[in-house]
Amino acid sequence: MKRNYKHILFPFVLCGLMAAQTSAAPGIVKGRITDTQGKPVAQVVVTDGRNFTTTDGTGHYRMESDAERQPLVYISTPSAYKLPATDGIADRFYQFQKADSQENTCNFTLEPRETPTRRFVYIAISDPQVKTDAHLDRFRKETVPDLKCTVDSFKGQEVVGMAVGDLVWDAMNLVEPYKECVSHLGLTMFQAIGNHDFNLKYADMERTAVPESGYGEADYHKAFGPTDYSFNIGQVHVVTMKDIDYQGGKKYKEAFTPAQLAWLKKDLSYVPKGSLVFLNLHAPTSNTTAEGSGNTSNTSELLDILKDYQVHIFAGHTHFYENAQPAANIYEHNIGAACGAWWAGHVNRCGAPNGYLIVEVDDKNVKWHYKATGKPSDYQFRTYKPGEFKSQPKQVVANIWDWDPDWKVEWFEDGKPKGPMQPFEDEDQDFITMKNGKAEGYHTRHLFRAQPSTSARTITVKATNRFHENYTQQIYKPDKNEHLSKNHCYSLSLPRRTKHPGTDSSHRPSRLLESRRFGTKLIGLFKKSGRSESLRE
Repeated sequence: MKRNYKHILFPFVLCGLMAAQTSAAPGIVKGRITDTQGKPVAQVVVTDGRNFTTTDGTGHYRMESDAERQPLVYISTPSAYKLPATDGIADRFYQFQKADSQENTCNFTLEPRETPTRRFVYIAISDPQVKTDAHLDRFRKETVPDLKCTVDSFKGQEVVGMAVGDLVWDAMNLVEPYKECVSHLGLTMFQAIGNHDFNLKYADMERTAVPESGYGEADYHKAFGPTDYSFNIGQVHVVTMKDIDYQGGKKYKEAFTPAQLAWLKKDLSYVPKGSLVFLNLHAPTSNTTAEGSGNTSNTSELLDILKDYQVHIFAGHTHFYENAQPAANIYEHNIGAACGAWWAGHVNRCGAPNGYLIVEVDDKNVKWHYKATGKPSDYQFRTYKPGEFKSQPKQVVANIWDWDPDWKVEWFEDGKPKGPMQPFEDEDQDFITMKNGKAEGYHTRHLFRAQPSTSARTITVKATNRFHENYTQQIYKPDKNEHLSKNHCYSLSLPRRTKHPGTDSSHRPSRLLESRRFGTKLIGLFKKSGRSESLRE
């Protein structure tokens, strides 16, 4: 994951390295795809991470492939078939080629779905990032049981999990224990590769002259399969990609290679324009806080490829929570890390709790909520009473981690409406306290404040999300005759969920992916509030 300091990234020249690579003439990979009854499955997309083909009417395919440089051959599972898995881990959609063979045969079997999938649950998890047995123990005892309870709460619906990278923290010996942790959870678990999932000894495949001697993704390939792949479920085309250009020894750049972008363009050529696409990455593309630190360097090229689709991007890497809308058709969720701030405690750098994102999909309609580990599902923000948030001593402060400009944040004093709370940027107090009072400099934009009168007894904060669901928290201030232990009492009401206007699938995506961009709206919000660092009290 990205630390709160910038990585020093060394310049690289791929041309010289690629020239030094000795590449044999392309070989051939062929095979047949059938269902569990032995019937051929036509028009299945097959790729080796560079080349593509589809099966013919008899289920056969054949394509050129350099087995040394493209060690895996895999399929994009069609939505009419179940997602292949072993013990709950996505599997059997890929096979390894024999590097020393000029002709490989890779056959696949698909199990038909009994009925088409209309509704399913998608859980995005960022940065478990286990480095030690202690980290793994916390992940196993905190995150995993919480995740299992969430999956069980959606009984009757299919659940797909996606860990968006940094599964481990440079600890290749913990890859298999991590895999065991996320097995048998009642979902189909997929993974993306993060910068800490490469073997430190090696550069990635693209930079490796002799793959036989070792390459950075080898451990990941062995455990989870390809790094750039896709599958289909319901009305959604799901794509996962590596966006870490890894040079070895912890040196990397957040970027896609030209070959990867070409792969994505070809993969999407099989998907009708206007379709709903989920893109899973490790590093985000479009953050505006931290001066965009951690974003992919060639985001504009990516967005151009995605321009004809309705897209949700799921990413991690930063250990803070930020939503962005870089284009009218694209919404990016840079979600809080499962490990928070590297297992230092219970929150991320922005104050968002350790947790994961729950996405509910109904046809082409998408709704999401962040799930804090160990907290009820309606815990969607944290309030600070006056005096708790050190830079705002007289203010009530709310940290609303899944905030975007379509949220409405208002407050009430003794039951009387006082209007919207004022957005501001600052470092979260809960994070500073967790770090023993040491600020580290990251300022989040999902903070809001209001200054109550000295006579106020009850302060209520009400946050309403884009799905018209209300969340409230209340701070109670005792009078002088009451016991001091009542000085800080919270009551958390369950959300009142109001059906979003216009649930017809032809209208909902356009409401979720609106034409206005976050950047413009954010600037307007902060100008309206008069926000500046000098506003600190």
